[in-house]
Amino acid sequence: MVEITTLPIFDREVSEVEYHARVLARAADHSLPLLERAKFLAIFTTLTDQFFRVRVAGLKEQQAAGIDSRSPGGLTPTQLIGNLHWRFQKLLAWQREIFEQQVSPALGEEGILLCTWADLDEGRRKRLSDDFRRRIAPVLTPLAVGPAHPFPFISDLSLSVGVTLADQRDPGFGRVKVPKMLGRFVQVDADDGVAMVPIEEVIGAHVQEVFPGRQVTGWHTFRVTRNAEYDVEDVDVEDLLRLVATELLDRRFGRAVRLEVDTDTPQTAQHLLTRELDLGDGEVFTQSRPLDLGGLWELCALDRDDLKTPSWEPLTPPEFATPDLFELIRDSDTLVHHPYESFATTTQRFIEQAADDPGVLAIKQTLYRTSEDSPVVRALIRAAESGKQVAAVVELKARFDEEANIGWAEQLEAAGVHVVFGFVDLKTHSKTALVVRRDPDGEIRRYGHIGTGNYNPSTAKSYEDLGLFTADPVLTRDLAELFNMLTTNSRHGTFQQLLVAPVNLKIRLLELIDGQAHEGGRITIKVNNLSHPEVIAGLYQASQKGAEIDLIIRSVCCLRPGIEGLSERIRVRSIVGSFLEHSRIFRFGHPDDGAIYLLGSGDLMPRNLDNRVEAVTPVAHPQQRSRLDRILDLCLQDTELAWELKSDGAWQRVKREGDKVNVQQSLKAEARRRDAH
Repeated sequence: MVEITTLPIFDREVSEVEYHARVLARAADHSLPLLERAKFLAIFTTLTDQFFRVRVAGLKEQQAAGIDSRSPGGLTPTQLIGNLHWRFQKLLAWQREIFEQQVSPALGEEGILLCTWADLDEGRRKRLSDDFRRRIAPVLTPLAVGPAHPFPFISDLSLSVGVTLADQRDPGFGRVKVPKMLGRFVQVDADDGVAMVPIEEVIGAHVQEVFPGRQVTGWHTFRVTRNAEYDVEDVDVEDLLRLVATELLDRRFGRAVRLEVDTDTPQTAQHLLTRELDLGDGEVFTQSRPLDLGGLWELCALDRDDLKTPSWEPLTPPEFATPDLFELIRDSDTLVHHPYESFATTTQRFIEQAADDPGVLAIKQTLYRTSEDSPVVRALIRAAESGKQVAAVVELKARFDEEANIGWAEQLEAAGVHVVFGFVDLKTHSKTALVVRRDPDGEIRRYGHIGTGNYNPSTAKSYEDLGLFTADPVLTRDLAELFNMLTTNSRHGTFQQLLVAPVNLKIRLLELIDGQAHEGGRITIKVNNLSHPEVIAGLYQASQKGAEIDLIIRSVCCLRPGIEGLSERIRVRSIVGSFLEHSRIFRFGHPDDGAIYLLGSGDLMPRNLDNRVEAVTPVAHPQQRSRLDRILDLCLQDTELAWELKSDGAWQRVKREGDKVNVQQSLKAEARRRDAH
């Protein structure tokens, strides 16, 4: 028996950083189009920002509280923070190398010149100066530090121009916040293309105009990252919306966890910033300009399709050509696979048709993350306004989407939708919808959708996800039970088929793992993250008893494969491609010998299995099981996008031997073939 307290596992934070490294490796891949590489540089910056705002911030809170308990990897919070800072210094240096020595020069050869002010001739400088005085200067707010002007508050992730003032007014420091609404780059025509000048370069070149009457001797840039977490314990459900709204406003005031400065920053300015932000020297990251390569996302909007990955237009599955989706779902369970298959003509259309169908009596839906102009939410509003019973479980605590969800909750309530916020201490992360309809034969039936991804038409174009439509009486009764649990704030539910966290999902998964713990046992799992100690212990034990286990983990994997006598029968790989692998699929047993198949919203982490409401459904139809087999098999055969995890924690690209297999390209081709027939 494997003891949970002595599990050989990787620290979650360390594993997450290694996922960031795999994403950054996409930017270094010379086989990708240039703007695709620039996009991955930007994605890496976004991931890094979020990591510091949440993971490093959490460790710093432990450190400040004097908590010195060791992580699963044997490190104290202080040691773990030190290790993470060291690793990020290496990764950020690699990011800069890719940007400065590869991507930026190559873009210049293609007519997209990433320029500093010093690179511009007098004519272009004059045009940018005119643009500065007309469009940029009016929205700037220069601040000088002095006896009557204390050090200004620096908001989270804001880019700032720091100014050195050399006249007699002490202490000689000024700051200009770079307004995000102006965009990251200013464009000006070049002889052989377009010059893209970071906006802070334009501000810096005119900083003397911004501080009239002061003697400016230099400028530099800096950026602050703050704690983005908040506490919702001991709060009544009725107060949740108010509290989240308040905490959202307060987030920008969170404790500083990182300072980024450019190489031109004077030591006096750096010392001032670290003192005022209460940061140590080890929390300062120095890089050449421009800071915040997340701004490279703007380049992807340029009209240069020749430098981008060919766009993929999701296809409508042939069976969804029917005018009546309810008839389709009533006849048989139906599986859809995004973004290969269209979200708009399948999942979104299901909700929209339900909203407009006079036979529909009620719609119930969970909303975790959705788009800014959500057609799904508009359909729910339309349904309520037409007299249907509509209930929406809106998760206010969806990190970094709180503001949007508060807005949607208010609009839904105004339209007469029954809006509930679930549990204070459990995020509602399940992706479920239930429609109650009086069919033409007079029978009242339930129709359900259980998915792995959010009801978000924007991310559905780039996130790989699955959704199951069903009219199965038992499964849809379970869905009704789930919604009753959510709308009555109950922790109890009786489910026959549906697996719901924290009610029965973990228990059933551990039973299924244990059921394969024998010679000839077989387990295949595809999830985003694996860190739950009980699940890891179960997989180790199954491996010890002879089971062959394949794990396809996109991001965090705390399990250590390949340890003799413990996990030598466990193989772990990660798929990192143009689409973000987001679906969760579980297969227990051999495909040709009665395997059990599951899909749903839950990852294998403590937060998912113990502290969230998740929904995972069995997949019974042979045709849909075959589709899941195909997805899993392609992931395990991939030679282009796949990485393998070694027992020492290192991730290595899968060796490219024999025929090339790219799971995402293969699934695109199969979607085209289905569409053609």
